[in-house]
Amino acid sequence: MILFLISVNIILFSNQFCHSLIPYAQVLEGYGQTEAIAGLSLTLPGDNTLGHVGPPLPGVHIKLVDVPEMNLYAKDGIGEIVAKSRYMMTEYYKQPGKTADALDKDGWLHTEDIGIYKASGTLKIVDRKKNVFKLSQGEYVATEKIENTYRTSPLVGQIFVDGDSTKPCLMAIVVPDDVYLASWAPSNGFPSTLKEFCEAQGAKQLVLDDMISDGKRAGIMSFEQVKDIFLEPEVFSIENGLLTPTMKNKRIALRKKYCDRVQQLYRENGL
Repeated sequence: MILFLISVNIILFSNQFCHSLIPYAQVLEGYGQTEAIAGLSLTLPGDNTLGHVGPPLPGVHIKLVDVPEMNLYAKDGIGEIVAKSRYMMTEYYKQPGKTADALDKDGWLHTEDIGIYKASGTLKIVDRKKNVFKLSQGEYVATEKIENTYRTSPLVGQIFVDGDSTKPCLMAIVVPDDVYLASWAPSNGFPSTLKEFCEAQGAKQLVLDDMISDGKRAGIMSFEQVKDIFLEPEVFSIENGLLTPTMKNKRIALRKKYCDRVQQLYRENGL
């Protein structure tokens, strides 16, 4: 998935002084993939609403298809985004297996992104298929969306939300924001270094409470809120294999590294 922004410089003439030029930049948000030569949809100039990536670009067909293993069906207005156009890729070079996974027999590109169409005809990206899983009570959760919500807490620098399909709730690994701690912690009775803060009494509950408050303000459901967290002093990075070159969580690597820690959090909570 590629989300991109386009800045368009526009010159306006003042209604008082014709010689006065007032430049401003209009920002448009789009969505696409390398396999689709980048662009699939783009917001329209003048549309200032948030939470979507616009309608399909000219010449692009986008539809939603069922994801039965996740109980997501296009008839309900949600599903995997698939796209088709004349400038779509035709294959991965000398990788027929990978090509077959991405393109179906009718030439539709399966993006592995979950989306919905809004009443306005614009597309909203919900999450990636691989980031969505079911909890034991049958509810589906989109972990990347939850992580983005919790990142609004000034105490949270990095976060990895994970769960177990046999459990009813989520857990998280949190790396506190060391820049914020440097200025905030000394005047609030906490150490300012990451390692000492993570080990300080009351630090975990402080961070968890702030995350839960942000989650409530953002309107995420109660089953989407994390039950407990572990404060990690080691920063996720490209060098330690926990982030991609675009600074996104490497979920497989993070899950492998913190599997035992997440299970420990479940045990500590009697689950």
